[in-house]
Amino acid sequence: MLIDVDGSSHADAGEPVVGGVDRFEQMRGIGPLVSTGRRFFEIDGLDQGGLLAVELFTTVIPIIVIGFSYFRGFATHASVGDLFIRQLGIDPPLDETVRTAFGTTAQLRSVWTMAGLAGFLVWGIPMSITVARMFALAWRRPQWAILHRLWRGAVWFVLYLATMLTGQRLSFEVDGRVSGVSVLALSIIPSFVFWAASPIILVRGGAQGWRRLAYAGVAGVIVDVLVLRVGARLLFPALLGGWAGFGAIGVAMTLMTWCGVIGVGWVVAACAGAVLWERGRRTLTVASLDAADPAGAVDAAGLAGEAAT
Repeated sequence: MLIDVDGSSHADAGEPVVGGVDRFEQMRGIGPLVSTGRRFFEIDGLDQGGLLAVELFTTVIPIIVIGFSYFRGFATHASVGDLFIRQLGIDPPLDETVRTAFGTTAQLRSVWTMAGLAGFLVWGIPMSITVARMFALAWRRPQWAILHRLWRGAVWFVLYLATMLTGQRLSFEVDGRVSGVSVLALSIIPSFVFWAASPIILVRGGAQGWRRLAYAGVAGVIVDVLVLRVGARLLFPALLGGWAGFGAIGVAMTLMTWCGVIGVGWVVAACAGAVLWERGRRTLTVASLDAADPAGAVDAAGLAGEAAT
């Protein structure tokens, strides 16, 4: 910075000009939000979320339906629609539209075969590979070789199903005995474990810095539990109301739309986890340099670039 005789100042020709967005990124409070937004659009987050939406709709929804039917013993009076009605807070008269669209669990007994279930599970592998690619882009890491992506994607998908099942079982076990807030708090635990473990499974070098992986877990919990699940109870009934006149097709379109929201949310969670991980690494590196060299003789320039490697 140069200062003229009259006291005015201007940037030196060799001094980099920092734009407004860059200054926001460097701020402690809102910097992570700006960095997450930039990372999201850098990796074409909307396209990534749209692809995940299709795979969620064709893989996860059928597995939820079949799993619910199995645990209810394929009863003739039980409808998987009750699961969505309860989880999404759908009130009359829309609840009957959802219940009718799904029918009873007894109608799905023929699907509960090894071949039928394996078909949906195998289709989950491409979805997990898509997620692996998305995580690699969000974390700015090279992708694994195809064989690694296959088995890592399979492990991730099994972990996702286990997390989803655990959350559902917790919800059913405490239903009617504790408040909805307590149920939400209980669901945070498996979600945190899942999102903290995802970089370890899907990202090259993701297991480095175990303490900083908590940032990825926190980012996932904020998006997955506090935003998507709460948002589902607030927005899903309104979306369904707009499609109610189309009957079962309207229910399918509402689910597809919400899968799109979930897909985008997953991309945001991956980007936020990567940004917080990088900022945590940068903070720890600067702190270690300050402790090793209190006089400040060590030049800390370039730490921001190192954090992204």
